[in-house]
Amino acid sequence: MVTVDANGDELESGDRIQIQVPPLEERLLAQSGTKFAWILDFFHRTLDRREEISISVPSPVAGVRRHLQFFRRINWASLLRAGKEWLKNPLHIALLLWLLCVAASVAMLGGLLLGLLNRVFPTKSLRNHWIEINNQFLNALFTLMSLYQHPNLFHHLFMLCRWSSEDVVELRKVYCKNAAYRPREWLHMLVLLLLLHLTCFAQYALCGLYWGYSSKSRPEALEASLFALGITAPVLAALYAVCSPLGRDCGGAAAPECDKPAKQGFKLLDQRIAEKNPQWNGALLDCRDDTSICCLSFFCTCCVFGWNMERLGMGNMYVHVSTFLVLCFAPFWIFNIAALNIHNYVIGDAIGIAGVLLCVFGLLYGGFWRIQMRKRFKLPGDGICWFSASIVDYAKWIFCWACALAQEVRTGNSYDVEEGSLFRKLTETDEEDSMSAPIQPVMRL
Repeated sequence: MVTVDANGDELESGDRIQIQVPPLEERLLAQSGTKFAWILDFFHRTLDRREEISISVPSPVAGVRRHLQFFRRINWASLLRAGKEWLKNPLHIALLLWLLCVAASVAMLGGLLLGLLNRVFPTKSLRNHWIEINNQFLNALFTLMSLYQHPNLFHHLFMLCRWSSEDVVELRKVYCKNAAYRPREWLHMLVLLLLLHLTCFAQYALCGLYWGYSSKSRPEALEASLFALGITAPVLAALYAVCSPLGRDCGGAAAPECDKPAKQGFKLLDQRIAEKNPQWNGALLDCRDDTSICCLSFFCTCCVFGWNMERLGMGNMYVHVSTFLVLCFAPFWIFNIAALNIHNYVIGDAIGIAGVLLCVFGLLYGGFWRIQMRKRFKLPGDGICWFSASIVDYAKWIFCWACALAQEVRTGNSYDVEEGSLFRKLTETDEEDSMSAPIQPVMRL
């Protein structure tokens, strides 16, 4: 038997045949042809551009790690103080109540399915009736949680698509451990956000299934698939957030970062004066000073609130507007539709009333951000009797939200806001004095 090469020449036994195998990526591109090659090329170029922007944004300086010693004795006083501090945030209170309601409903549903409550509910029809009630209640709770989280997720996805230096810093605070640079962090954040969006959309589809079909006509295979997807997607997202480079510390080698170039140049001396003792513009009920602000605050509360928060540098306007709308209207809509599918007038009315109460308590969102505004800009608080200033701020928003919002807007109009500080606006006299005074250029590095 004679061995020949590609050119037809005979090869001896000691000769070696060299075969050049193209890389896997080139083979895939060759097999896919021009139809998919440009998609892969565009994706690679996008990743490279995103990685260049990520590397150009410096990470915060890592702090000193403290070795904490474990004590067998629990400091209950310190634990109680930490719990009180945590409960000052109304979002934490809402999360705690949500967890308690979910735990109670899941415990009752498990007892019904396992036969532990057969003495309380002796007939099968009665047990099936209460299983449907628990399913509708859990469906409403998880749909509300998805609606509460989805505005932030959409905003994060928008920042991920834009990917400016400010967006990189903000997203690192949310998704990266220690808010530091991670290799290919844009791609990892994209995977994590897609899993979270998939969770919300699976819950919406399951909610439509519960609303559109009765318990007997509901397709069990589709219900089980959506239920499994709604559980698997957030679990995978949590595991990915911990096990991916986003949740791990970088190795010993320093990350390939480069600091931003220092801005140099001449800039005129800033003539604004920082306000050391800022005050609210008018009292709570001083609506006659600007009736247009008062009317807009009453008839278009969500839009005015979101615009004012973004102007003060306290978040994105669209996220605030969407979250406020969801908090104030979604509970009434979801709980009352769920009550229509419950053929028990007492329980249906109770769930409907709970939805109305949750809508009213959605105004606590505005009170929470009023507190943050007061603390950031060092505005005076109103303490009445033994109530703290924070409780009074919540009460102002619940009982007179339009007046409270109008006061916040008037206060923002009376000052210039920059970098978390209030600056006094120059009057005509101040401008004449500043024009007459010699202005010397100051170099800021």
